[in-house]
Formats: sequence, C-alpha cells, structure tokens
Amino acid sequence: MASPGHSDLGEVAPEIKASERRAAVAIADLEWREMEGDDCEFRYGDGTNEAQDNDFPTVERSRLQEMLSLLGLETYQVQKLSLQDSLQISFDSMKNWAPQVPKDLPWNFLRKLQALNAEARNTTMVLDLLPDARPVEKESQMEEEIIYWDPADDIAADIYSFSELPTPDTPVNPLDLLCALLLSSDSFLQQEIVLKMSLCQFALPLVLPDSENHYHTFLLWAMRGIVRTWWSHLPRGVGSFREDSVVLSRTPTFAFVRMDVSSNSKSQLLNAILSPGHRQWDCFWHRDLNLGTNPREISDGLVEISWFFPSGREDLDIFPEPVAFLNLRGDIGSHWLQFKLLTEISSAVFILTDNISKKEYKLLYSMRESTTKYYFILSPYRGKRNTNLRFLNKLIPVLKIDHSHVLVKVSSTDSESFVKRIRAIIGNVARAPCRRVSVEDMAHAARKLGLKVDEDCEECQKAKDRMERITRKIKDSDAYRRDELRLQGDPWRKAAQVEKEFCQLQWAKDPPEKHRAELRRRLLELRMQQNGHDPTSGVQEFISGISSPSPGEKQYFLRWMEWGLARVAQPRLRQPPETLLTLRPKHGGAADLGEPLWPEPLGVEHFLREMGQFYEAESCLVEAGRLPAGQRRFAHFPGLASELLLTGLPLELIDGSTLSTPVRWVSGLLKELHVRLERRSRLVVLSALGVPGTGKSTLLNTMFGLRFATGKSWGPRGAFMQLITVAEGFSQDLGCDHILVIDSGGLIGGALTSAGDRFELEASLATLLMGLSNVTVVSLAETRDIPPAILHAFLRLEKTGHMPNYQFVYQNLHDMSASGPRPRDKRQLLDSPSDLSRAAAQMEKQGDGFRALAGLAFCDPEKQHIWHIPGLWHGAPPMAAVSLAYSEAIFELKRCLLENIRNGLSNQNKNIQQLIELVRRL
Repeated sequence: MASPGHSDLGEVAPEIKASERRAAVAIADLEWREMEGDDCEFRYGDGTNEAQDNDFPTVERSRLQEMLSLLGLETYQVQKLSLQDSLQISFDSMKNWAPQVPKDLPWNFLRKLQALNAEARNTTMVLDLLPDARPVEKESQMEEEIIYWDPADDIAADIYSFSELPTPDTPVNPLDLLCALLLSSDSFLQQEIVLKMSLCQFALPLVLPDSENHYHTFLLWAMRGIVRTWWSHLPRGVGSFREDSVVLSRTPTFAFVRMDVSSNSKSQLLNAILSPGHRQWDCFWHRDLNLGTNPREISDGLVEISWFFPSGREDLDIFPEPVAFLNLRGDIGSHWLQFKLLTEISSAVFILTDNISKKEYKLLYSMRESTTKYYFILSPYRGKRNTNLRFLNKLIPVLKIDHSHVLVKVSSTDSESFVKRIRAIIGNVARAPCRRVSVEDMAHAARKLGLKVDEDCEECQKAKDRMERITRKIKDSDAYRRDELRLQGDPWRKAAQVEKEFCQLQWAKDPPEKHRAELRRRLLELRMQQNGHDPTSGVQEFISGISSPSPGEKQYFLRWMEWGLARVAQPRLRQPPETLLTLRPKHGGAADLGEPLWPEPLGVEHFLREMGQFYEAESCLVEAGRLPAGQRRFAHFPGLASELLLTGLPLELIDGSTLSTPVRWVSGLLKELHVRLERRSRLVVLSALGVPGTGKSTLLNTMFGLRFATGKSWGPRGAFMQLITVAEGFSQDLGCDHILVIDSGGLIGGALTSAGDRFELEASLATLLMGLSNVTVVSLAETRDIPPAILHAFLRLEKTGHMPNYQFVYQNLHDMSASGPRPRDKRQLLDSPSDLSRAAAQMEKQGDGFRALAGLAFCDPEKQHIWHIPGLWHGAPPMAAVSLAYSEAIFELKRCLLENIRNGLSNQNKNIQQLIELVRRL
C-alpha cells in the first residue's frame, strides 16, 4: 500500500519505443471515436488517420514551418540553438532596443528573460513601414507603426480551421513565440528558459505541442533546476521554511480547461486565484494584457503549470500548503490526450464552458471511471440554458458530483466573491484525502499515455546512471570527503600553508637559505604523500563522466551531479524566503578564518579540487626532478577542466577550503584554454567583490546569464570564474574575444582591521582578485559599508599603478521603495575618509598621506561610478517576481561596463598568457 500523500502512479520504463507511443496515442483517440459514434473517422492522437489522409498534417506542418521561418528559427531545427549561443556578448547587448521585425522577437525574448525582466512576454514590435508600402505623403509625417502582439486565451477555434499565418505586419501570439523557441532550443537552453520564467513568476510550459513531428513533449528535464522555498506548517502548530525541487515535491494539483466556448477566461481566473489581496499577478498570459486578441497558431495544446507557495504570513497565504495549477490552452475536444493526462494527475478539474452539447456530454461520459473531482463553471445566459441543465442532470450520477460542483458566473457576478468561492473549493479538496503528485509523477502518467518525456533520451539517462553510481555511496558528507577525496583536508591545507610561507620569503630581503630549503623539503614531502594515492572509485567515475566524447552527455552529467549532490549532501536548515537569491551576512566578521563561516556542502567543485590536487602534486614533483615527465598520469586534467569552462561551468579560482590559489592547476587550466581558443584569446577580466549577502552573485547572473551560486548561506566559499564569449562580429569593436567574470563568493567577510590574521588574509585575497581585473564591481549593502579589506586592497594596488575601472553598486536588498543615495551621499561615500580607511592607510604605512576614495579610485560621482540598484523583489517571496526596476537598473550597469571596456576606460586588456603570468606574480 502506498504511504499517505504519495502518488499511486506506478513507475514505468524510461524508454518507450516510437511504435509503442503511437499505439498508446491511438488507444486514447480510439476512445474518442467510440464516443463520437461509428461514423466518426478514426484518427491517431497525432492527427493522422488509418488511410494516411495527409490533408490535416500537411496544413499543420506548413503552419509550424512558416511560423519558424517568420521568426528566423528554421535553421535551428537540426542544430538546435544552444545556451552558449544565447549568452554571447554582441552589439545588441549594449542597446535597449525594441524588436522591429519578427526575426528580432526570439532574441529580444531571450535577452529580457536573461535579465529577469517582467516585460519579457510583452512582444510589442516597432515596425518601420516598408518603402513600397508607404503611403504617398511627406516624409516628416511618417511615423513608426506600433504593433501589439498578444495571445488569445479561451477563443473557440476548430482545430481543423486554418487562419492566415502572421506576416511581418500582423501580430504573432506570444505563446506561439514561446513554443517555437522551445522547439528550436537544445535541452540546456530549454532548461534555462524555464528557470528564468520561474524567477519571473511566469506560468511554465509543461506539455509542449509539436504537430509537425506528431508527438507532444512533457518537459520534465526543463524543470529539473527549479528549487523553491516555502513555509511549511508542521504538527502541533510549529512551522519552518522548507526548500525542495518542484520536480520532486508532491502537491495537490488543480487543472483548468475549456470545453467548446467559454465567456470566462481561464487564465484571468487563475491569476485572480493566485493573487493575494488586491495585488494582481499575471502568471498566466491572457487576452486582456496589452491590446488585441490574436489567435494562437501553433500553441494550442500547450499545458502550463504554476504553483502557489505559502510564506508564513497570514495576510498573504491564500492556501496553507503548496498547490499546483494546470492550464490547457485550447478546447479539450481538440486536445483529448492532454485532457486525459490532466484527469489522471489532478486532484480536481475545473471545466469552463457556455454550452454542453451531445458531443461534450459523450466526451465527459468517457471519464466516468476517473476518480478525479469535476467542477463546472458556466455562463448560461450566453449558452443554451435548458440544454445545459438537461446534460448536467445526466452527468451528475456519471461523474459522481452534485449541484455544488456547478458554478455560474455571468457579467453581474461579483468577481471577488466568486474567486473566494473557488479558493474555498480548492482548500476543501486539498485538506481532504486527495491525489498529490510531483512533476516526476506527472511524467510517469504522460509516458503511459504515449507522450514523449524530454528526460528519456539516451544521453540523459546514461549521465543519470553515472551520477547515481557516485551518490549512492554518500551516506555522510564529511565521511565521504575523508575517505573518497583524500588529497583535500589536512594534506592540502598544510601544503597551502607551506607554499604561502615560501611565497612570502620570495619578497623578503635576504631570506635565510636554510629556511627556504626547509620549506622546500616539507612541501616535497607533502606532495609525495599526495602523489602516493590513486583516484578513488568515485573520483574515477567523475573523471569518466567529464571525459565523455559526447558534449551533451557531459553536460547532462554535470547537471545531474549538481542536483544529486545537493539532495544527499546539503544541510536541511533553511533561510527565510526573502533570502532565495540574496542573503545578508549573519556574522559581523569576527570569526576565525580557519573555521568555515558556514557548513560547506559537498559539490562538483570538490571533485574538481581533487583533480587539481593530483595535478598539483604531480607537477611539483616533476619540477623538483623527483618524477620523470614521461611518467605523468594526470597531465590531461587541466584540459578536461578547460572544456568545462568553455561550456559555461563556473570553476574555482581560489580554493574555498584553504583560501589559497592552486597556482599550478589554475595556470595549467588557463594554458589549455589558450590552446583551445587559439587566436581568440584576448581577455577582459571583470570581478565582483563584496560581503556575502550583498547580492553580487545575483547581479552577475542577471547581467550576463551566469551560474554563480546564489542565495545560500551554506554555499561554496571560494572565488569562482566563468567565461563569456564575445561574438566575432563585435570582438574587434569591444577589444576582446572573451570576458572572464570572477565572483569573490564568501571570501570577503567584512573583517575589521583589528581581526589580525583574518583581516590580512581577506585583504590579500581582495588584492589578488582586483589585481587580476580590468573592471571591478564593489557590491555594497549600505552606502558606507565598504569592507576594510577592499579599502586595504585599494591602497596596495595604488602602489603598483594597477587601477582597474571601479563601479560601486549599492543594492537595496529588501525595500524597493527606498530612494537611492542622493548626490551628497555619493560624494560623502567617496570624499569622506572614514576611520576604516585611516586604519587601512596606517597599516600600509602611508600615515596621514592617504587620500579619499574619490582620488584613489579615480571616481567621479557625476560619471556614474556609484549605482543604486532598487529592491530585487516585487512583492513578498516566495510568490514575488523580480522587480522591473531592478532588471532595468542591472541592464544600465551592464551597458555602462561594456561601454567602458569598449572605450578603453578599463585597464589594458590581456591575453591568456599575460593572465597566467599575473596569477603567478600576485
């Protein structure tokens, strides 16, 4: 017997042959034929019939292909659009432009979505009139033609009808744009699109229709990366915050569908249900957003999903637990397979209709064996009132419903009261024993019905199996690190300390040779001890995973590892929901750096650290002549890591466990990167520094679409780097081929000058990161809280003459209404030397000769060296979306940074060889 709250949907094999899928689809549609009667021609679920009548498929194929051609996406049907393609820096990265032709729309959508812009779905197009189409009038009278592209929700349309396809001077539905883009994207770009849509609080695509290839796709993989935090009510009235993947969390699920014609909009009703108080959230796109009611061309049959998550606040929590909502676009009679899926995974189904005819009655009669609860929302004044009542009376015993399951909504109905009534029904169903399913459970049901599941491809399943072979051995993270990752811990900490002392001797005047020799001996002993180990089975499995000749399998493996390790290794302590993307520091900075500021979870970076230590130990012995170069076993490790950097994985620059840089490993990695990039190796290095919790990682991710860890006080502690490609057509103008972005992570803890060794270490790390950089963004939580270690680094770098272009970013993390620093405040920030800066200057032995920050950093407040970024959230998490003001401010900062790089205001750009030398020197 299944445990309470668990789904009764059984496991099925992940691989289903095409013929089996087609047979399952045929069975579903055979039921529909039986309802229609013997004279109804049998059709498969993909639209074809036994006689291979090609009229309908040809029309649908033509419609999809023409839509792809209109949007400029036809070239991506074989070689799919990749995530790296979408993240390239180009001319358009510096312009806040409106799309002018339909082919601009996919790129405009991707750019705005990357920036978490709440208007990403707004497909307004500014279209210049074609020369031969312009009316004969004076040129001064010509204006740009503004065309609004909006979806039509709940518009009755026969699936066999063929309306005119959009042309450059007619609207295209945004849902069509989304479907076309997803069909043209690879699995990893699909996943990124869905993740960003989730952060924007948009409804997510769950079943993607594709009439061209005769199957629909359930998007399980695309949702794997979505993790949400919510307030969980525990027994005895105690509650706590819980975090989980939306793919794995089981919730009550409610589907909203349209039967034939409905005067009421499902999407507007769903938005009203999900909106707390008088604040309206537009999770689901509907016909009254902006202008127009443009018919869908290729997105009928799309199933969307959204969730409500409680925050622990009584004034905002509509439901006491997470609840999922599903929305089928189009009429259920035309999308029988999707409707059947919804009836099998939902706790209740709400059917909106004006008319119940014999056809609809037969359709619903076929669902008589279903255990799902059904509710009807009718508009009888538009429909045939007596006919509706007659068929409803017949359906009541069939569907096991009563008159309380029939709701009437007409124009005179009070909308607020009606929404409260729907919420009450949902709450009652959720409190009673009901079906609770996860997205994984939904995928199992979809497979049984013959839908394709995106996660079932061979590469993805092989990568998942490899991940499970590693993670099933992890019972305790600390024990696993001790037994399987043997080169880390004490051996690496001791070696790092010896190398640090040895480096300091390099700069000392007349260092004692005896002490140098002793350090060299100790270092060789530690490295020989490390080199005496072989990679354990887990590390070998990891190396095999990232050595796969298939780029796709390699990327699948890394994603699976991230999620698998997070589930088995991360602590279960959770932060309040406002910390989902950013966190304030919990400590004032007085802790010992020898102890972690937070428990560091086991992650992919630990396996890469282990590889780095094998390479470091071997390289050290080769340099000392203790190991012949021909006997090296790990010389290929940096090449494997450089390939990961090129695919968009952040790699560790400063080890978070020892707070030191494995110089040989980083240098080897950069050398391999130089070989792979060949002639395109000109770099600009951009770093972001600040105390943890000031939003710097979120800022970088929003600005460039990066993947730095955010919103976790238990996340990786080291500094990470990620590579962004500059489009070839723009690299000459920008002056570089790639931008290397460095996130300081948790290295700068805000230690005071009185903290001794900890402050000195923070200052050294800040000097290293800023010394490598052409551009440095200093992220501040308050207008005056520049960390002392960063002030210290300013003074050190001024001595060397290396002064990157600095941008100070004040982030208002919690109150979006607060105004930014006034010009006087900015001037005080730059011109008024604080006690901290005086102390830093004295430590650098500059006495009273130190300067104010304005003179030190060449900062001019009138030239926007200081930025105010509005609050991240619009509303209260976890149901809040990213605010439009935040997104727009980040775009302006990005535009300024790129403009400074292009104009040469940043320090002289480097090639990779110069960066390697700079790493060694610093």
